[in-house]
Amino acid sequence: MIDLHLHFDGSLPVETVLRLAKEQGISLPAQTKEELAPYLAAPADCRDLNEYLARFDLPLAVLQTKEALKSGAADLARELQGQGLVYGELRFAPQFHTQKGLTQREVVEAVLEGLRTCGADIWLNLILCCMRGKDNQEENMETLEIAKEQIEETKKRSAQGENRLPRVVAIDLAGAEAIFPTRDYSFIFEAAAKKQIPYTIHAGEADGPESIRAALDMGAYRIGHGVRCVDDSALVEELKEKQIPLECCLTSNLQTRAFPTAEEHPLLSLYRKGLKVTVNTDNMTVSQTTVAREFAVLSACGMTKEEHRGLLENSIQAAFLSDDEKKSLREKILK
Repeated sequence: MIDLHLHFDGSLPVETVLRLAKEQGISLPAQTKEELAPYLAAPADCRDLNEYLARFDLPLAVLQTKEALKSGAADLARELQGQGLVYGELRFAPQFHTQKGLTQREVVEAVLEGLRTCGADIWLNLILCCMRGKDNQEENMETLEIAKEQIEETKKRSAQGENRLPRVVAIDLAGAEAIFPTRDYSFIFEAAAKKQIPYTIHAGEADGPESIRAALDMGAYRIGHGVRCVDDSALVEELKEKQIPLECCLTSNLQTRAFPTAEEHPLLSLYRKGLKVTVNTDNMTVSQTTVAREFAVLSACGMTKEEHRGLLENSIQAAFLSDDEKKSLREKILK
C-alpha cells in the first residue's frame, strides 16, 4: 500500500492524543479512547471543509514540544506499518507547532527523528505545508527555506549512500481553499521553482476549476484532491494530456460535502478517462479511514483488480522519489 496525501495531525492515533495530553497536563474533553474519538473525527453531519478542519485543534494542542512531535510521529509510523503501508508521504505545517517556542526548523527535525525510529518495512517522507491565511507570509517563506535546506542535506546524504532515511521531499499549500484563493499564493511557488523545490498544491476540493487552473499555472507537479475538475471538461482534458497526478481522497471528500455519495465521486471515472488518479486517506483519524478501506469502498463501487493495480502504479509514478527509488518501490508493492 502507498499513501501520498496523509496529514500528520489529522492522522494522529487517538491513543497518542490521550497519552501526550496526559504527559503534558493538557485538558481534554474526554478521558478514554471511545469517548475522545468523536472529538477527533468528522461528525456525521459535517457541513463543509471548514468544519472538517476544526477537528485538527486537539492534535495540534498536544504536538507543541520536541518530545511530543518525535513520539507522535513514531506512533503514527508504527500504526501505518501495522496497516501494511510500504511508502507514504506525510504532510504537515511546521508553523502550526511553534506555540510553545519551537522554531519551524526544530519542529521538522523532531518529526524526522520520530519517523526514523520506524523499521525497514515502511518508508515515510515529509511534505511541508505552507498555509492559506492572513498575515503569515513570513512563516510560509520560512517553511520554504527549511524545505530547501532539508533537500540540500538529502543530496549530501545520498552521495554518501544514505538515501533511504525519512526526508523532506516537497512543499504544499493547504488550508481553507474557498476563503483564501490559490492564485493569491503564487509568490510562494515562484520562489519554490527558483529554488528547485518540488511541490504539490491543494486545489479543487472546496473551490472550483479555477483553483486547479491556478495551481497548474503555478507549475504544480501534483494536485491535492483536484476533483472539482469534473466541472470543466476542458480542464479534465488538460489534466489528462499533461498527466498531472491527482491526490484523491474519497472518504474525506464525502465528509466535506464535495460529493454526496461514494458512487457519485469521480475518482474511478477520471481514472477510466486516462487521468493519473491516486488513492489516499487525507486524514486517517478525522476521516476514520485507511488506504485499505479506501480501496474497499472503490471495490464496492465497481473497481476491478486491474484498476486497483493501475491506481497503485499511478501512486508509484507520482511519488516524490527518484526513478531508481520508484523502481524499488514498484518491486515491493506490485510484486
